Amino acid sequence: MLLKNKVIIITGASKGLGVAMAEVCAQQGARVVMAARSKGLLEELESKIKKAGGEALSVICDVSKPADLKHLVESAVDAFGRIDGLINNAGVNYVKSALEVTEEEWDRVMAVDLKGSFFLTQLCARQMLKQKDPGGSIVQIASVHTHASLEGAAPYDAAKCGMVGFSKAVAVELADKGVRVNVLSPGLCRTEIWKDIVAAAPSESECWDYWNANIPAKKLIEPEEIANACLFLLSDLSSSITGANLMADHGMTSLLVSREPYASKSIEGG
Repeated sequence: MLLKNKVIIITGASKGLGVAMAEVCAQQGARVVMAARSKGLLEELESKIKKAGGEALSVICDVSKPADLKHLVESAVDAFGRIDGLINNAGVNYVKSALEVTEEEWDRVMAVDLKGSFFLTQLCARQMLKQKDPGGSIVQIASVHTHASLEGAAPYDAAKCGMVGFSKAVAVELADKGVRVNVLSPGLCRTEIWKDIVAAAPSESECWDYWNANIPAKKLIEPEEIANACLFLLSDLSSSITGANLMADHGMTSLLVSREPYASKSIEGG
């Protein structure tokens, strides 16, 4: 087991990627501390993990509130004695023109996606350094938006790019102290977001046609795939990696332009 007896905090754990992260970490022997605002969904996941023989603790937490972050860290230490890993997964977004974003919407995205991630990183790193056998691994869930953008994503992109920036700074600062900090940037995943995208499209087939032209692998990323990437970054298998931003996107950010909807003829330079 890659995470045997390691204590891992996961935010945004009540649905989507967070559920897969909690389950994969628990399957690999971790004691998972799951944080989100939804008490019912967290308790269901905690019960499921325990029935499978794992160790889990659910903590109600709004990551935009410093007091909640402090309570989360204290709860993890009280229950399991230490913290070995953190996945900063919680996030919000408003798909809206930059010219129409309100101050309230901007502040909400920054509070959750950037401020919350920074201060939970700070709290967990402090704990990792002061405990017996100091050290740990922190994984920030950003997005392919840290590489390129699309319309209606200005606050989200600002927050996620900020996450990459502060993570590199913290990674450099803590590199000789045994705490690693990396960013994982997923592409389009089969989560609630995909359902919303399909619902907004003229038809599901047209939606697939568009995204298949923009994703080289021609498929969505499954939540378990992102969870496994987190597992790698949390484990000792990635012991030499810190300060990185890993794109988990089926090649999306490597594609120059979308696929042609026709077969090209041979082109010779000249």
